[in-house]
Amino acid sequence: MVGRQGSAFGRRALIGGGLGVAGVAVVGSGVAHASGGSARRRGLGFLAAAMDGYPEHGSVRLAQSYSDQAGLFSTAFTYDNALAVLAQLAGGTAGGRARAVVLGDALLYAQEHDPVYDDGRLRQAYNVGPYTFFDGSLQPDGFVRSDGTANVGTQFGFTGTAVGDMAWAGIALSALARRTGARRFLEGAVRIGTWIERIGRTDEPLGGYKFGVNGADEKLPFTSTEHNTDLVCLFGRLALLTGDRVWRERRARAEAFVKKMWEPAGGFFYTGTNDGVTVNKSPIPEDTQTWTHLALDSRPESHSYSRALDWAAVELAVVDHADRRNSTVPAGQTYEGVTFSSASLVANEDAPIAEFQPKPDRNGVWFEGTAHLALALRDRDGRGDEASARRLVASIERAQDLLGAGQTVGGRALPERSGVVSASSPLDTGFGFGYYPYRHVGATAWYLLAATRTNPLRA
Repeated sequence: MVGRQGSAFGRRALIGGGLGVAGVAVVGSGVAHASGGSARRRGLGFLAAAMDGYPEHGSVRLAQSYSDQAGLFSTAFTYDNALAVLAQLAGGTAGGRARAVVLGDALLYAQEHDPVYDDGRLRQAYNVGPYTFFDGSLQPDGFVRSDGTANVGTQFGFTGTAVGDMAWAGIALSALARRTGARRFLEGAVRIGTWIERIGRTDEPLGGYKFGVNGADEKLPFTSTEHNTDLVCLFGRLALLTGDRVWRERRARAEAFVKKMWEPAGGFFYTGTNDGVTVNKSPIPEDTQTWTHLALDSRPESHSYSRALDWAAVELAVVDHADRRNSTVPAGQTYEGVTFSSASLVANEDAPIAEFQPKPDRNGVWFEGTAHLALALRDRDGRGDEASARRLVASIERAQDLLGAGQTVGGRALPERSGVVSASSPLDTGFGFGYYPYRHVGATAWYLLAATRTNPLRA
């Protein structure tokens, strides 16, 4: 899961060392799915199960990101847990708020009890329960180690700190600050923003904020459109919550970088730059099209950027079923949505995505990205957008009903028909890693945000 040579890293790279106009066709599975309210409750049930997988290891906890079957053991990605906070708050219940507070406090704990640093950073991921690694070594602790430090995910090298992950954690903490009024959440978000300003700010020609640091605390040279989009929201929120105008200047710097990545001829955003000078023009990912719409404000000059939604809906559209090459979808089921990037559509279906991984399906549906698009279409609310969003949400809900059965967290069976898998079939992102049909906190959280029409990126 390391960015390929010549490509700018995306948020998901590991750093340890309107459809209504011309998009996806309407496709039914032939299988009735539950009502939206029931599906949302089951999604929240999965988030709760992922959070409660290791009850014997204390009340300070994060949610395990993927079901056990993904082979990542008890890994809890910072990004996924930030999304879980936002999804729980979007549910609007006292129980959801209480769970969001627990997760927010765990992020603060990780920030304050890092085994090496005391500068406000969070790591890419943590362990939240014991396991025996592939080489036979025991990882015995929960999220809080016996010495009181946060249990950083060293086994897989999840020890670096990406600006995008930090931004999402700051967005989640700022949401908790708004909802609860608790000062500690705002202070944690400000520490995150301050770290990003110190580590990420660059005066290279294209400007913006760079990727972050690897596990050796070495600065990485890439600058990501996605990360700077996240910062448009985070810095905007910090400006509103603190009243400090410096955050407005920082927001403007991030937004200026994002707008430099716009390709007006094609109507889409490029992924970023490897060197701060030259725009990286391939692959073109989905989230830089949808998140930009969700984050940028509604001034008249921003309206043209919403064309990126149409680009994603058309150019990244996929339909997956059992007859597709390398598909793992059961016979009789069909899923529609979008894939991760332009490279996913031309992936080598004769070669494994990575060592020890299966071969990709070019038509695998990336359900997290499909939820991004559904939410962005609902936010834009143009002609045909709501109908298209409903089809996409229905596809995700069918996946929750029918894919990923029998999976577990912490060895415990997940509630039936709860949690959305990352992808309908194995897919190659084009950034050196893949997504697979395992139940996933991030995909489920984005589904819940889309279903409740909650835009997490608007300051």
